[in-house]
Amino acid sequence: MQTMFGDRAKCYSCYRPKSSCMCEHIRAIDTKTKFVILMHPKEFKKTKNGTGHLTHLSLPNSELFMGIDFTHHKRINEILESHQCYILYPSREAINLSREPLHVKKNIAIFIIDSTWACALKMMRLSTNLHGLSHISFEPTKRSEFKIKEQPLDYCLSTIESTLSVLELLNTWEIERIEQRQFNAFLNPFHTMIAYQLTCLKKNITRVKIKQ
Repeated sequence: MQTMFGDRAKCYSCYRPKSSCMCEHIRAIDTKTKFVILMHPKEFKKTKNGTGHLTHLSLPNSELFMGIDFTHHKRINEILESHQCYILYPSREAINLSREPLHVKKNIAIFIIDSTWACALKMMRLSTNLHGLSHISFEPTKRSEFKIKEQPLDYCLSTIESTLSVLELLNTWEIERIEQRQFNAFLNPFHTMIAYQLTCLKKNITRVKIKQ
């Protein structure tokens, strides 16, 4: 679906300009695990390089909510009540998925915060309904491929890259049963987005040089 924002057409699914819509590159993965993406309002504005929407579109069994304080959010509280819930947050008490599995008793839901670290801290502090969730983390084995965005630390990953790492580890512990070919295609929209942005960057540099 397309809509108009100002004088530019935008895709209403990935929220990118129509000229750089990534929907055709998405290769969705069906999962037993529900993923709940909590997007900070500032991330919603990052239409050029945000990966939260791409992550949501790539996982049919996912829901995305935008906000800062989710304490009284009806749908999120329903999920908290009906699922065995975890939140991807690298605290000292976090379960390290690289070393140990989750002990599954009922349907799992994993919350992913789509924001900067500073904003994530505020979201966690204000959303009191998330305070009781077990934290999960993992040990990154590769650096982010987000070439158009400088990461605060070498092994900080984008939302879609972090989600892929979690999926791969859930597969390792046989909580999920996903084929490798699906993993290989999961980052297609992410890679295409980066390539598009690099092309635009090169064009802008060339224009500047010509003007000079």
